[in-house]
Amino acid sequence: MYQRLIEHLTTAVLLLDGELTVRWMNPAAEALLAVSLSRVQGLSLDTLLGGDASIDNVLAKARDAFHPYTQREARITPLNSDPLTIDYTVTPLSEDELLLEMEPRDRLMQISREEALTTRQETIKVLTRGLAHEVKNPLGGIRGAAQLLERDLDDPALQEFTRIIVEEVDRLKDLVDSMLGPNRIIKHAPVNIHKVLERVRSLLVAEHPNVLITRDYDPSLPELSGDEAQMIQAVLNVARNAVQAMTEAETFAPELVLRTRARRQFTLGAERHRLVSEVAVIDNGPGIPEALQETLFYPMVSGRAEGSGLGLSIAQSILHQHQGLIECDSRLGHTEFRLLIPLEKCHD
Repeated sequence: MYQRLIEHLTTAVLLLDGELTVRWMNPAAEALLAVSLSRVQGLSLDTLLGGDASIDNVLAKARDAFHPYTQREARITPLNSDPLTIDYTVTPLSEDELLLEMEPRDRLMQISREEALTTRQETIKVLTRGLAHEVKNPLGGIRGAAQLLERDLDDPALQEFTRIIVEEVDRLKDLVDSMLGPNRIIKHAPVNIHKVLERVRSLLVAEHPNVLITRDYDPSLPELSGDEAQMIQAVLNVARNAVQAMTEAETFAPELVLRTRARRQFTLGAERHRLVSEVAVIDNGPGIPEALQETLFYPMVSGRAEGSGLGLSIAQSILHQHQGLIECDSRLGHTEFRLLIPLEKCHD
């Protein structure tokens, strides 16, 4: 009866002997580690988990002291599988039996990051709108005063100065409007994401013929509901930023990969979606400095000398309007932006 209960748990459970050899595991453990019990029964835990000595040490300590131990956010690399982050607890049952319970943390950590990104985006939006209001009001007064002054001046040289004032005020106003992102309500219509990517690709090929742009599309991906023009703008901002970073760093054999995938039963922030479209923009450039990664989507923050710091902020704002978001992972030689958009019909 106890074995039947454990078999139906969603927590991964393994039974080990005193030599830390796998005796038994429940279906949740098989799913987590992507192996069958028949394949690993009698195998050492060290081999199963990719030779992680730290876990072996904790288990040996629990066995010898006959005391349970818990570890948080441990990294393991299961046999023939991708690395995982787990919480685990080891409980000695007898001198020759240990119970190992494992809870995957990667998805929970990702949900936490996504919720933080969403909250951050809302905060940025509120702060930017307040800043825009405070800046645009005096700019309007300066522009009006300069125009009145120009009418009373007879000297063309002095009038040139007032025209400079008007032009610079207009430039600042445009900059503030850019910080606010798209200022029109999105118009929902069926959008073929591959058509969007092909448009972006054609623009980048014309601008940067020396950059290899590789397609890696999932042709089964259905259309999403959104604004095609804004989606082109969002993807173009991300992709152009990547290409410009590679160009400025003089990356050897620069390559940009445009990849699409479907993600099923995927959680964005606090909401779970049946199907999500993932558009990945991957480059082999210099990477993003770690100090900038937390503030990457803030307006006016840029890792490039010539960057305005608005492209990624605007792209994130567009994705937010589509109930999606952008994630980023970056290291030297591999930077990946993932644009995640629900494939259910979006609502304003």
